[in-house]
Amino acid sequence: MAFRAPARPPGPPGKPLIGHLQVFQRDPPKFLLEQAQRYGDIVYFRLGPQPAYLLNHPDYVQDVLVTQQSKFMKSRMLQRSKILLGEGLLTSEGALHLRQRRLVQPAFHRERLAGYGETMIAYGMRLRERWQAGETLDVAQEMMRLTLAIVAKTLFSADVEAEAPEIGQALTDILNRFNMLVMPFSEFLQKLPLPANRKFDRARERLDATIYRIIEERRKSGEDRGDLLSMLLLAQDEEGSGGMTDTQVRDEALTLFLAGHETTANALTWTWYLLSQHPEVEARLHAELRRVLEGRTPRVDDFPRLSYTGMVFSEALRLYPPAWAIGRMTKVDYEIGGYTIPAGAILILSPYVMHRDARYFAAPEQFNPDRWAAGEQENRPKFAYFPFGGGSRVCIGERFAGMEGVLLLATIAQKWRLRLDQGHPVEYRALLTLRTRGGVRMKVVNW
Repeated sequence: MAFRAPARPPGPPGKPLIGHLQVFQRDPPKFLLEQAQRYGDIVYFRLGPQPAYLLNHPDYVQDVLVTQQSKFMKSRMLQRSKILLGEGLLTSEGALHLRQRRLVQPAFHRERLAGYGETMIAYGMRLRERWQAGETLDVAQEMMRLTLAIVAKTLFSADVEAEAPEIGQALTDILNRFNMLVMPFSEFLQKLPLPANRKFDRARERLDATIYRIIEERRKSGEDRGDLLSMLLLAQDEEGSGGMTDTQVRDEALTLFLAGHETTANALTWTWYLLSQHPEVEARLHAELRRVLEGRTPRVDDFPRLSYTGMVFSEALRLYPPAWAIGRMTKVDYEIGGYTIPAGAILILSPYVMHRDARYFAAPEQFNPDRWAAGEQENRPKFAYFPFGGGSRVCIGERFAGMEGVLLLATIAQKWRLRLDQGHPVEYRALLTLRTRGGVRMKVVNW
């Protein structure tokens, strides 16, 4: 009997050669959400010549991220991220990734979070005192500047506030180019002397200048400050070949420097926007702040008591997860849901899509923090909600980001309300993270 290949999963009709690349690039989250709603839990499509499969069920997400994770490697997007991040924690594989994670993990242990929390509150207080009643701000830029300063101070004991505008612009230039860099044939386009390529290179050099300066200053001082940078500089190779080179330290430092502020800044920006559109939620948030804080400055030990504030942040992460998609590439043929996915295919797991699945979230487009009240999550599968990923590659800074989001919301919202500038459109832009398109202009209003 002749071998009969299993039928492919359902999916949208594509164009010759380019497949679904054009419509995907136009609005990736919208495309993925529409296909999941139309075709179900496994959807087949093509990004140019590359076969891609959207997996849209909590069991499948758990298989890929946890149970069967050894059968997959990082997706093309993260492989191409090495252009910027080198062999850092986000991009490395196998034994190198395990080693790097062991080195970095102590910086995020629970006992260190209290110290980080004090820095978060202090910087949040400085921001709220700088704001003036009645002024209109780009909240996206404000949150980027704030979280950049916090991650630099907590993990690297560095002050980069004066450089924040330049660093922010460099990161924006890189992300604006990044979607092209992950597309088929981009390796060839990248080598051409195009203005966009030169702009990308200049932006990368600007980020490197800050990171290498911080490394050089610490090496010269020889001081062990007990922060992440000291851990990296003092780390010894298990095989006895010595410490990490400046390039290795740079890769890890830059990865955490960028990932540690970009994602939280986006999450906070979306939270302020959602609060401005839902005054009843905002009123409940402020009632909790009055009850818990009683008019005083927030403290780190308030964090577990700010339960509704945490629910608000969790719900914002549900609707606008900064990491809107997670990609993997199959190393071997992989059986799932009655289909065989061939080696070399792309798998896409999308928190943006899963978080809008009505099977797990009633009225999924509604902003409803009460979804996260005690008892509400008992019947919800674990991987129906995964804004920080999962498995051995779960975001190492998950607890850091959770505390930062809640403490900054509490610190700033205690004094200010933010109102969307009339006529200012708010849309997402799906780059490496889920940013706002053109920022979010909001007016600062006293409580």
